[in-house]
Amino acid sequence: MRTEIIYENRSLYRDDFKVQGYVFGTGEKSVCIVGNMRGNEYQQLYTCSQLVKKLKELEQADCLVPGHEILVIPSANPYSINIEKRFWPIDNTDINRMFPGYVEGETTQRIAGGIFDKICHYQYGIQFASYYMPGEFMPHINIMKTGFEDADMAKKFGMPYVMVRNTRPYDTTTLNYNWQIWETKAFSLYTTSTQQINKSSAARGVASVLTFLDSIGAVRYRRHEGYVSQVIGDDDLICVRSPEAGLFESEVTVEQEVKAGMVLARILNPVDGEEIAQIYAPCDGIVFFLHNEPLTYGHTAVIKLVKI
Repeated sequence: MRTEIIYENRSLYRDDFKVQGYVFGTGEKSVCIVGNMRGNEYQQLYTCSQLVKKLKELEQADCLVPGHEILVIPSANPYSINIEKRFWPIDNTDINRMFPGYVEGETTQRIAGGIFDKICHYQYGIQFASYYMPGEFMPHINIMKTGFEDADMAKKFGMPYVMVRNTRPYDTTTLNYNWQIWETKAFSLYTTSTQQINKSSAARGVASVLTFLDSIGAVRYRRHEGYVSQVIGDDDLICVRSPEAGLFESEVTVEQEVKAGMVLARILNPVDGEEIAQIYAPCDGIVFFLHNEPLTYGHTAVIKLVKI
């Protein structure tokens, strides 16, 4: 393993801003893995750190296949991590809405541009991603419809689901989208949580990445074969909304199978504790996404089901 500075920006007052990468193996630029880009993505940072640890073990065991370079960038935004702020501390902009970047632009544009210049030529790109809504996900692979997506290749991660979703206008400035446009096969990997470390889900994410690396011949990794992935799209997810605002009390967990009519959650009055609404399953399904904040607004998506 060797350490490289992927991007650096001089600072007047504190330590310089540095994005650090860990390089395993030599040869063609095979796979780049990126961890957190936002200051509250602790699970993504942790998962990436565990992947670095595992790759070092495989390297010591001579299980890296010659001819493949693997780059791991655990954090693209260490400043925000340091002060526990989700977006860039100065102007509250999101690095993952700045790609492919602009090296003469604003700070986050320059960071995105500097990083992308180093990682845009890898054959495969994997990002440990988080969702804009607070909640827990069933671990899965997410790819965008750009015309360059490869759902069959995404199945090699061995996750239960591969989500192929329609591209929205704001997606065009994300890393995943631009990787694909520059002809890198890009995948976003979602583990269960974001702001809390979930060790078992992180281990599942690491095993999934190593399974993929083994499948493309970059590492030798004795593994469990995982799932036969099911490819789903936007229309396969049933969105369940809260009828009222209040305290959110879930009755189910992520990956749980539910039946139509089953109570999924209850909404409580925040001041007297009385139940003011129940949320029912509209169909048989599996809990794919679950809101995990104490409060919810009315008419807000709090649960998403994969319909059975």
